[in-house]
Amino acid sequence: MPENYIQQLFAERIGGAGYGKGTAIYKFEKIKRAKAEARKAHPDTELLDLGVGEPDEMAFPEVVDTLAAEARRPENRGYADNGDEILKRSAARYMRDVCGVEIDPATEVIHSIGSKAALSILPACFINPGDVALMTSPGYPVFGTHAKYYGGEVYNLPLREESGYLPDLDAIPRDVLGRAKTLVLNYPNNPTGASATPEFFRRVVEFAVRNRIVVIHDFAYAALVFEGRPLSFLSVPGAKDVGIELHSASKNFNMTGWRCGFVAGNPKVVRAYGDVKDNSDSGQFLGIQHAVAYAFDHPEITRAIAAKYSRRMDLLVPALKRLGFSAKKPKGSFFLYVRAPKAIVRGGERVAFQAAEDFSQFLIREKCISTVPWDDVGAYIRWSVTFQAAGESEERRVVAEVERRLSDLKLEF
Repeated sequence: MPENYIQQLFAERIGGAGYGKGTAIYKFEKIKRAKAEARKAHPDTELLDLGVGEPDEMAFPEVVDTLAAEARRPENRGYADNGDEILKRSAARYMRDVCGVEIDPATEVIHSIGSKAALSILPACFINPGDVALMTSPGYPVFGTHAKYYGGEVYNLPLREESGYLPDLDAIPRDVLGRAKTLVLNYPNNPTGASATPEFFRRVVEFAVRNRIVVIHDFAYAALVFEGRPLSFLSVPGAKDVGIELHSASKNFNMTGWRCGFVAGNPKVVRAYGDVKDNSDSGQFLGIQHAVAYAFDHPEITRAIAAKYSRRMDLLVPALKRLGFSAKKPKGSFFLYVRAPKAIVRGGERVAFQAAEDFSQFLIREKCISTVPWDDVGAYIRWSVTFQAAGESEERRVVAEVERRLSDLKLEF
């Protein structure tokens, strides 16, 4: 088909006249293709997927039952807009009982259609052309993508192993700080699995006040912790004066497809988010909101899910260490982030890798094991304990099979 005028009309933010003509393949598409090829090449071998970043089980039955009951209520059928009071009050109880934070359900919390939607809306509240959004790298790019849509710039703060995968705020150049409007953080962290500390969050508050910056803490893995209490950014004195926190039912309650959570914290930011959101969507279905409210009122659900991930980490970490990886159990999330080998030796043959992506592709194609590579700040592989396994004996079988398949490799780092 000959090219028509539409090709010339695409916005520069998505590629302009060159939109759709690029040949670069996004790494997750490469993984998808490699998995399909591995299944075709090895039809009798189970593909072990330790790369998927979402829960392996459904929402708990009582939450599904709540949704079914709420979906039958005629009063829930209409536009939800910015929500009703049920989820707001539940969010306030959750913040108080689980995170130790008091919030006003009337002014300091509002529902989101998942954290991804919130991160795509929030740049409209702050970013003008030339403004800077501070983002961690590696990290979830959605806020930065939309900041650039508005003419803003992204300045990446590298997360390094030697600093516990916490960004060095003192290393940001003065001219960047002068234009910075926002700082986006995420702990427990994707992809590193790292956790923040109260001391770090206190420094973040001081940094934000000193530089007049809004902090957005993406708390997607909030209560998926293996010891102690979840560390909310808002639990630090002064945090509510400088920012907000995003909470999600997706990972904490096995509800990824339900697309619901909440934004809490500074009332001015919450209000601004609500105003932009009101012009972006008509709200999540009230039946889903009310089922999510039930979930937030039952944090024991998340404790059970976290216990499963912790148990799986206790299997995977020592298995990877025996294979030669420098693996250490994180304090939360379901991610295990390890340095990728530079080469492997197998049967006298040495295979070198230029990047973590090369090693990840090798694992899929040669060993039918899927992981996710990260080459943003060094070469690392992210393993996820959300692999499919029904019960503890099956968990042990999957991890033992991973170790068996890789046992013929000598790893060089």
